[in-house]
Amino acid sequence: MKTRAIALRVAIASALMASAAVAQADQPTLAKPVTTKQGKIQGFAGNEDGITVFKGIPFAAPPVGDLRWEQPQPPAKWSGVRDGSQYGAPCIQNPAPNRFPKNGATDFNNAPEMSEDCLYLNVWTPAKTGKEKLPVMIWLYGGAYNEGGGNSPFSEGDKLAKKGVVLVTFNYRVGSLGFMSHPELTAASPHKASGNQALGDAIAAFKWVKENIAAFGGDPSRVTLFGESAGAAMIGGLVGAPPARGTFERGIPESGAWMGLGIAKMGTREASEARTLEAAEKLGAKSLAELRALPAKDVFAGIRGQGMIVDGWIIPQDVSITIAEGKQNPVDILAGSNAEEGSFTAGFGPPVTKESWAAGAQQRWGDLADVGMAAYPAATDADAAAASTLPFSDAMAWHMRLLAESQAAIGKNAWHYWFTHRPLYDPGQKDLGAGHTAEIPYVFNNLAAPRTYPAGSSVDLMKNDPVQLAFADQVSQYWVNFAATGNPNGEGLPKWPAVKDLGSTEAMLLDGNKGSAKGHWTTDAKLKLYEGLFERDVAKPLGIKEGE
Repeated sequence: MKTRAIALRVAIASALMASAAVAQADQPTLAKPVTTKQGKIQGFAGNEDGITVFKGIPFAAPPVGDLRWEQPQPPAKWSGVRDGSQYGAPCIQNPAPNRFPKNGATDFNNAPEMSEDCLYLNVWTPAKTGKEKLPVMIWLYGGAYNEGGGNSPFSEGDKLAKKGVVLVTFNYRVGSLGFMSHPELTAASPHKASGNQALGDAIAAFKWVKENIAAFGGDPSRVTLFGESAGAAMIGGLVGAPPARGTFERGIPESGAWMGLGIAKMGTREASEARTLEAAEKLGAKSLAELRALPAKDVFAGIRGQGMIVDGWIIPQDVSITIAEGKQNPVDILAGSNAEEGSFTAGFGPPVTKESWAAGAQQRWGDLADVGMAAYPAATDADAAAASTLPFSDAMAWHMRLLAESQAAIGKNAWHYWFTHRPLYDPGQKDLGAGHTAEIPYVFNNLAAPRTYPAGSSVDLMKNDPVQLAFADQVSQYWVNFAATGNPNGEGLPKWPAVKDLGSTEAMLLDGNKGSAKGHWTTDAKLKLYEGLFERDVAKPLGIKEGE
């Protein structure tokens, strides 16, 4: 009996140990601290079942004191387990609590206080172990290079992660703290360059992802950037940036590329330095040291950020030249814009009439005025008012198509979309249609999130609407598919033709219909205008020869 009792106790103990081992194996590994190159961090449950979120991870040293305006330096290691439940501080910028929509980085409940110490990133992952090798998507926010953060509620990644990707958002410096050249910075640089600090922040974040994302279940060989407006422009610039080569495999620029939101040469470091010195003098700062001694908020307010420029290193030459020479980074591209990008400009200035529209042609297009009027004829005042916001949208669309075609020309996967779907707007709010930022709630598959400026579509009308929900599921799935394979197509989705299979005026229409397919994004008359503007304003001044 005693022997049997001992045997029974051993059997029970063995069974319990086996059960515990099974339970431990079933427990998601990412419920435990994840080990990065800098230290361990504890995640927490996301807003969707099965999603683990890690917030406030430093990817670079705080850019404060003597590191203000320097390119980002490596982050410090830490001991113990870092708490990943809170966002890091957004970078110094201007809140906009009385604007609609508000500044998403600073003006929502419990937003962290702004700080120069702001180089943090956030990770959403559906992985249960660090061995899953899921595609990775990194979001670059818009905000005219002057506002935004990886903590904005509209860019929380739970729903995208739920579709099988590891989603990363991060902060980059904005305004004159992220885009400022100065002769002393240039002289001290080993590259004899200054400016584009925000692009350096982005590259530092991408390198952190390459080194660490496998621990979160991500595949460091499948990194896709996606971003809107200024974030999209940065992606376009990074396509032409040698220091960014190898840090990402794919890009989805939404409404912006290296020329910005239109067609123009890029700014230069020399011009940026001159503007900095002029503004610094008004602040009473005669040296870089004196500028660094000023409070960050005073610098932000007193010196205007100069945006992405040809700095001589990250962007060594105008990206239009790099693209023409076929020397850009070999990455897949899915690029596009919205049909009514310029709708937010309607109502500025006096009413547009057919007479004022015709009279302003020379000012708008110079020696291409006749070509412009052929592209945008106006027989009535209503025609003129409708036409007045279109050049903004169409120039941007032409730019996006150029980027897609340029990547196809070097043998990469390339896709072009034209977002024509008109979201729902609350009564009393300005209906901007398929305006600037209108696609973002659909891309993140999160119609219940607050909107970002300027296209403030309705959360209440859209978050439970079956048509809107189905379209958000479709658009976000295209994005996820592209991140996974370089091809947006997949089961149950309308077929998306590659750029090489489209006519010059055709794109994939994202129109909200289940049968979305290719359609016309422009006309031959408009193509003639924008090809002429690029040749006159960009190609000839930069010495780009036809056919390059």
